[in-house]
Amino acid sequence: MKPLLAGLIALVTLAWAATPLDPAAATPWLVRQEALYLTGLWSIALLSLAMVLATRPTWLERPLGGMDRIYRTHKWAGILAVAFAALHWLIEMSDDLIKSLWGRAGRVSIEHPGGFFEIMRELGEDLGEWAIYALLAMLVLTLWKRFPFSVWRYLHKAMPVLYLMLVVHAAFLAPADYWQQPIGILLALLIAAGSAASVQSLSGMIGSRRRAGGVIESVREPGAGITEVTCRLDQKWRGHRAGQFAFVTFDRLEGHHPFTIASADSSDRRVTFQIKALGDYTNKLGSRLHPGRTMRIEGPYGRFDFRRSRRGAAQIWIAGGVGVTPFLAWLESLQGAPAQAPRVDLYYCTRAPDHDPFVMRLKALCATLPSVRLHINGDDGAPLTAELLYASHSRTKPAEIWFCGPRGLADALRSGLRRLGMRATPFHQEAFEMR
Repeated sequence: MKPLLAGLIALVTLAWAATPLDPAAATPWLVRQEALYLTGLWSIALLSLAMVLATRPTWLERPLGGMDRIYRTHKWAGILAVAFAALHWLIEMSDDLIKSLWGRAGRVSIEHPGGFFEIMRELGEDLGEWAIYALLAMLVLTLWKRFPFSVWRYLHKAMPVLYLMLVVHAAFLAPADYWQQPIGILLALLIAAGSAASVQSLSGMIGSRRRAGGVIESVREPGAGITEVTCRLDQKWRGHRAGQFAFVTFDRLEGHHPFTIASADSSDRRVTFQIKALGDYTNKLGSRLHPGRTMRIEGPYGRFDFRRSRRGAAQIWIAGGVGVTPFLAWLESLQGAPAQAPRVDLYYCTRAPDHDPFVMRLKALCATLPSVRLHINGDDGAPLTAELLYASHSRTKPAEIWFCGPRGLADALRSGLRRLGMRATPFHQEAFEMR
C-alpha cells in the first residue's frame, strides 16, 4: 500500500517539477500559486487511483496482495486525497494573508481565453468548492465508525459524481501550458482512468462478470452469535479457492457484505458462510434468513492462500474467533489429499473453548491431517502471546505466519515477534476493511 501511494505522489511531484519556472521570479505569490497547483495535482491523482481501485480490479490482486489490500489502499488513497484537497482549499484562501504581509507586488496574473472556456472555468471553480465540502463531510462519516454502514453505503455512491465534478475543476483550472508538458500527459491519463472507473461505478457494472445468483439451502446457529448459511449457486459461479471471500447480498436494500467462504470448493456450487454477529444487520441475520430464499453473490476475491508460502517453510496458522473461517476451508480442501498438507501449527484463539462451536470441527478436520498440529488458545490452554510463539518457533526456519482475526491481537503478536527477533518471519494477514 505505502509504496504505491508514495510512488504516485512522487511521480506527480516529478512531473510537476519538470515544468519550467523562472527562479528569479519567485515571490510569495508564485509560491502560493505553485503550491495550489501541486496540492490539487496530488489530490486528483490520488482520487483517480481510489476510483480505479473501487472497481475491484482482479488483475491487481497479485501485485497488491489481494482484494483486501486493494480496498485498504483505496481507503487511504481517498483519505490522503481529501487531506490534500483541504490543503488546496486553505492555500486558495491565503491570498488575504499574503496581501497583508507582502502586498500585491509580484501577484501572479493568469490569462484565460474568453467565451466557452471562461464559462467552464467559473463552473469548475464552483464545482471544485462544492465537491471539497462534500468530500470533507464524507471523510468524517467514513472515519466515524458508529455511523450506520447501511446509510454510509448509499452516501458513498455519490463519490463518482464528486470525482467528476473535480475533473471539471482540474481540467479547466490547470494552466494551459500544462497540456504540452509531462504533467499534462500524466494528468490526462489519470483523469481518463478515473473517469472510466466512475462511469463503470455509476452504471452498476462493477463486478458484473463475477456475479451469480443462488438459493439458501440451510440456516443454523452452531453457537451463540454465529449464523451458518449454506447456499447453492447457479451456473455463473466460477468456483473458488479455499481462503477467498465474496460479497454476499441477502437483502437488496441492505446491499452486499463481504464474508469469507468457510467451505472448500467441492465442484457442486455450494458455499458455506460462518457469520458472526458484529452489528445491527448481522445480529438479526439468523432470524431473517430461511431455506429457499434467493440471494446474490459476487466473487470470489482474495489471495489468502497458504500455497503462496515458500516451498519447505513451516507454517504457523493463527485464527481468532470467526477468523477461523478461511482455515476451515483450507483444512477441508486438504481432506482428499492429506499427504499434500504442509507442516502446520494451527493456533485457535477463543475465550470459551468448551462452548466454542468451531473447536470440535477443527479437531475433526485436523485428525485426518497428521502434519497439522492443533493448539486451542495456545499451548496448554494458555492465551496466545508473542512470547509463546517465539519459544515454540524461534528455531523453526524458514517459517511463515498466516493470521485471520482481531486487529488488536495481530498488532500485539506482530510487534512482539519483531521485538523478540522474529522480524524476518513473513506475517500474512487478512486485512479487508470495507470502510
